[in-house]
Amino acid sequence: MQSVTELEKPNTPPLARKKFCADEIYKMMEIGILPEESGWELINGEIIHRMSIGSRHASVVRKLEKYLERNYGDQILVSGQNPIHIDEYNEPEPDVALLKLREDFYAERHPKPEDVLLVIEVSDSTLEYDREIKKELYAEAGIREFWLVNLRENTIECFSSPKEGRFRLTVIVGAGEFAESVSIGNLTLNVDDFLAI
Repeated sequence: MQSVTELEKPNTPPLARKKFCADEIYKMMEIGILPEESGWELINGEIIHRMSIGSRHASVVRKLEKYLERNYGDQILVSGQNPIHIDEYNEPEPDVALLKLREDFYAERHPKPEDVLLVIEVSDSTLEYDREIKKELYAEAGIREFWLVNLRENTIECFSSPKEGRFRLTVIVGAGEFAESVSIGNLTLNVDDFLAI
């Protein structure tokens, strides 16, 4: 007679993981361990390699940058795919960040959450990551407003009023509608201008 017994799972310790801080990342770039311009982000102490950007994604980012610079460039600084220093373990590089104006254009340091008026991520293949991880990161940092341009559904998801690590207000706009900023007085985007196919 055969008997079947369940094998005990070995009691193995969890794998050790190394959290990196921003200074370590810059040192690795300086000595050539990480290539400088390869799209690295530091999220929760992990080095995240940004995925390749498709042509539609790149097109929408360019349209946003041009429109925002042309229409609001005297009120804000438009920063494309550059770091925001949230803390020593987090330096995301959003597709577009709208920053408070500074004469030095942030030459002395990367912008911090208090410098950021609005962050925009354009998403297709990274939609879930941006909607969960990035959105939470921005809310916890107290960034006033986060827009997620959803290329799959051709919508803009607008999140604002961060409190206790969560955005309290969510507005989703689609075809024929306008996204309106709550932190930059007169800023509006016609969804069709950016997402119409």
